[in-house]
Amino acid sequence: MSWIHELDFARAVTFLISRGDLEGPVNVASPHPLPNREFMAILRDAWGIPNGFPAPAPLIELAAIFLRTESELVLKSRRVVPGRLLDAGFQFKFTTWPEAAHDLVYRWRHRFD
Repeated sequence: MSWIHELDFARAVTFLISRGDLEGPVNVASPHPLPNREFMAILRDAWGIPNGFPAPAPLIELAAIFLRTESELVLKSRRVVPGRLLDAGFQFKFTTWPEAAHDLVYRWRHRFD
């Protein structure tokens, strides 16, 4: 599962806009993808949720119809790494998912403070 913290996403877009020498596609994702099962376990931990249940594929297919989207976006994944972004000198603030997940949960819980 490829992921990126929202702050790193915004910083990467700003970085790419400021660089006139980079052309073509650039992967904007954390340099450390991980399996979906691990991604979700860490996210549940950040929220303090003790366990979770996987959604069966037929249920996801049905939900996709109602959401007017493609189930493939949920059921299939691509391992994306930001090679060109790193080669250009971009440095991520959040390089690990546990750190990013805990920060995102904290920021969500304190969004109106």
